[in-house]
This record gives sequence, structure tokens and C-alpha cells, in this order.
Amino acid sequence: MSYFVIRWFADKTRNLILAQPQSLANYLNSDEPAITSTRGQVSVYYHGNMAMTDISNRLPSFITFALEKIRSRGGKWECAWFIILCSTFSLLLFWAYFWLEAHNDYNQFNWLLYNRSGEWKDGTVPILATTAVGFSYITFLMVLALCHISLGQQLNLYWIHKIGVLAALITTVSGVVSISDVWGDEWDIILISLQFTGPFLHIGALAAVTALGWLVAGHVIRAGRTKFHMIVLLVYLSVLLVLYMVPLAITSPCIMDRNSLKPRPDVIGRRGAPMLAPENTLMSFNKALQQGVSSLEADVSVSLDGVPFLMRDRTLRRTTNIAKVFPDKQHEDASLFNWTEIRSLNAGQWFLESDPYWTVGSLTGRERNRMGNLTVCSLVEMLRLTARANRSALLNLQRPPPEHPHYKTWIMDTLWAVQRSGISQKRVTWTPDTDRGRVRGLQQTSLEKLSGEEVRHRGISSLTLRYSQASNKDIQDFLVNNMSVMVYPVNEPWLYSVLWCSGVPSVSSDAPQVLRKVPYPIWLMSPYEYCLVWITSDLVSIAIVTGIFIFQKWRMSGMQNYNPEQIMLSAVTRRPSRDVNIMKEKLIFSEVSNGVTNTDEHLYPENGYDIGQYK
Repeated sequence: MSYFVIRWFADKTRNLILAQPQSLANYLNSDEPAITSTRGQVSVYYHGNMAMTDISNRLPSFITFALEKIRSRGGKWECAWFIILCSTFSLLLFWAYFWLEAHNDYNQFNWLLYNRSGEWKDGTVPILATTAVGFSYITFLMVLALCHISLGQQLNLYWIHKIGVLAALITTVSGVVSISDVWGDEWDIILISLQFTGPFLHIGALAAVTALGWLVAGHVIRAGRTKFHMIVLLVYLSVLLVLYMVPLAITSPCIMDRNSLKPRPDVIGRRGAPMLAPENTLMSFNKALQQGVSSLEADVSVSLDGVPFLMRDRTLRRTTNIAKVFPDKQHEDASLFNWTEIRSLNAGQWFLESDPYWTVGSLTGRERNRMGNLTVCSLVEMLRLTARANRSALLNLQRPPPEHPHYKTWIMDTLWAVQRSGISQKRVTWTPDTDRGRVRGLQQTSLEKLSGEEVRHRGISSLTLRYSQASNKDIQDFLVNNMSVMVYPVNEPWLYSVLWCSGVPSVSSDAPQVLRKVPYPIWLMSPYEYCLVWITSDLVSIAIVTGIFIFQKWRMSGMQNYNPEQIMLSAVTRRPSRDVNIMKEKLIFSEVSNGVTNTDEHLYPENGYDIGQYK
């Protein structure tokens, strides 16, 4: 059956030879032959001698030639689409990696969206869903493309897949541009995360490029020493060499002697435990204390009548029910309400209704009832709880607007609340850089990255820095100068492990319940162990790549010993078994995909060989 299908294909494409003799000349790598057609027979004369009669009988060579003509017409476009597919896959891989590592700051991202739109919602859900779908789809197409290439075939994407690839590419590029505009500082997390994932990404990339050696070896050996394929081989070997040397550029604080590991960093409850209970409430601080935090961090504002209270946002819309109690004043600054009005608001129902961290389901019925009746917490209440628990407090103060009656006395109002709480002043850390001379009894910290000389000049005992501001080198310099460093926000075990290995004394976290489960850095290797892993992986890769090229050479040389034309001719004279048919089809189409490598003796017979004699 396969013979007649191929014969039909030959008959349908016979005009290709008659119309373009120069193409056959290019195929034969020689001068243009003379071609005649008589009674359905196609004869090819080369240098006055008959080279072929009824070319449709020379099926394997003819089909290879015809397919090469088709490929030459669409090959450039298919190559372009393959490049687009690879680019889309690479960009989506980068995009997915970014969002995987940015999980540490999802809360900050949602808060930024809230400040822009005025509505609280989890903006990461649609992004993660579309990324997962797009990456799975493009990965599927990429695997199919590599399978086609491994068989010597073109990509031949359907138009619907081309639209899908372009849609994925445009969507991802738009996402990258939008994040750069809204959340541009977050790109720093990629370089920081490489300190943790770098050694493992190197091994993964080395395994992937080593596996690609099968495709590269097959194409280079099949095509021979053409200029293009030699360039492909050179590029592949260059990439492989770069990957072998990449560990020289990988630096990680987790590559260290175990004896040099510093004590476990203290964990500070940032606004309590905001993933387990509403932020800046007594219930949230109690939850944080249950998780073993060393300190409590809170955001402090001053009410219209001078009472310091805890609130992160400038308004009360997100974390209270002000839209129901004072609908006409819901957009006003939180500090422009008196304490009686603020105390009348519910500060827990929003958490139960929106479930911002998907943790409400883990609450007991008693905790739900208690949460539903929470009110806004005052600074005095929080400090008294801290004193009873024998913990420390870190205060982030927000200055009221200029029209506020306590605009000039807000520092004194806060200090008065600290004294009323009864907590030791040595347990309270003060962050504002203004009026430091008036709060000398408290611990002083700065949110700015200062030099050792500036720290001593301002009388500051510690620095509070975002994790992107504190490199491993900076941390070591601070420790050498006896400066304490607190890093925020640290919500993921991998980031906590990196900072632990760097020697950070304390971190501020929205998820103390997560960091509590990290009793030791996730991974820690000595320099000797890392070098051993590096050299071993390189040697294994070299051995595998060498074996692949040797096997592909042996495989191709074995396939060239078959003459698929003789198999096709025997198919006409006798009825073969099904297994033989399958074997013949494999040989024929392997000849089609691999190219004709042993056809010169058939195309250039010395004595005018005429295949018509076998009819």
C-alpha cells in the first residue's frame, strides 16, 4: 500500500522536474540536464547519456528531491517560527521563575495595587493562572518541535498554534513592561535568589544542554560538513564550555564551612502574624508570640485627639468597616478621626470576608467569633502585651498631615504612650530619623543604608534594611563594625536560609509561622563539596556528549548501507508480510529525512542504466 501512495505522490509532482530542470541540476550539483517526457515517461539526459527513465520509479531519490524543494520554499519561515517559539519559551521561563521567587513579596504587590485602585484584591491569582497555562502550552509545543527536529522534519505549526505563540509572547512582554512600571524594584529578587538556586540551576541547564546533544549530533552527522551545520556545532560546543565554567561565577553565602555558621536569626513579627489574623491587632500579635517571635513590629499613627493607634494604611477603608459606619468619611486620612470614632470600628470582619491569605479555613469557631469582634489596637495596648511577654517592640511612625492639631507634637504623644505602657525603654526601637535627640532613651535604628561613620555620628545602634539593600558583602562589613542589621520582609524559607548564612542577626517577617519550621539552612555545602559536585557534573556531561556523537555516527553509517530503491522494487514483484512492509516504510522515510547520501551511483550510471528494464 505504501508503494502506491508514494507512486501517486511521484506522479502528482512530476511536473516539478519538467518545469524546473535547473532545480534538478542544483540537486545533482552539476550542469543543467536535458529532460524529455514521452507517453508519461520522464527521461533525463546528462552529458548526452540517459541518466534516468521514468523518474517516478526512482521513488526514494525523487521524493527526497521533491521534499527538498518544498522545504526550500517554506524552510525560512519555519526557521523563523522556531526562533519565535524558542524566544517565547525562554521569556515565559524567565517570567515564571520571577513569580516563583517573588512569592516572598506577594503581600507588598497586592498592597501596591490597592494604593493604585483603591480596591483590595489578590492580583497574583490571575497572573499565576495565565502564566501556568501559557507556560504549559508553550512547553508542549517546544517538546513537539524538538521531536520533529530529532526526526529530521520541519516544525510545520498550524495557524492556530502560531496565533497562540504570538499571543503568549505579546502577553508576556506586556506583563514584563507593566511590572517594571508598577513594581520595578522587585526585579532585584532574581539576582538575590540566584545565590540560593544558582548551583541547582547550573546542574539543570547542564543536563538540558547535554540532552540537546542528541539533536545536534544527529543533524550535524546527517548533513555532513556543511558550513551552517558546522556553525551550529561550534555554537553548541561554546555554550557547553560556558556552562562547564559557570560555577566560577556563582557565589552563595551557603557555600561555607559549617563551623562558620552564625546563630539562627531572630524573627520579628511584622504587624504581628498578618497571615493568621488581621494585621496590627491584638489577636495578630498574640498569634506572633505563639510562633516564638523575639520582637513585635507595628505601624503607628496619631488620632485627632492625640492617641497613638496602629494602622498601616493612610485610610481606614481596607482594614475596617468604615464604609458602613462613616460612608461619607471613608476616604479621609485615618489620623483625622478621634479615638472614639476609631474605636467604634470593626477591625476583623474584613479578614473573615476576604480571606486574603487563604488561612481563615484553619481557624476554630472560637477564633472566628473573637476575630469578628476585633477593634483597632492602640499603641499602649500593644506595648503592654509586649512587656508581659518579655519581648521587644519596633515602631514605624507615620507623621500626621499638616492640618492635624498634633502635627508638631506627634513625637511627644508617642513617647507619652510608651511611658504609660510601662515597658522598658531599652526594649523599644525607634525608626524615624526626625527628632532623635528627644528620644535618646530608646533604641535607635535607621531605615537608610548608612556607613559606619554616619551610624556612630547619629547615635544609631542598628540598621533596618530591605533585603535587596543588604548584600552579603554589606552584611559582613556591618558585622565587622559591630553594627546590628535587621532585614525585611523575609517570608520564604530560601531567603531566610540565605540571610542566615550571611550572618544577619534578625529578620522581620509577615509569616513567622513559616520561618518557625526552618531550624537549619535548607542547604549548606563546604567549598570542597561544591567543587566535587561541579567537577563530577562536568565530567558526566562530557562523557554523555561524547557517547552521543559516537553513537549517532555509528547509527548514521549503518543506515547508509541500505538501498531503499531495491526494497521498493521488490515490493512490486511480491507481496511481503506486514512486518516487512513496516521495515520498508521505515527505511524509505529514514532516507527521506536523512537525505540521499549514497545515490551518486544510481544517478550517474556509467552505461546508461535504465530502471525501466525491471518493469
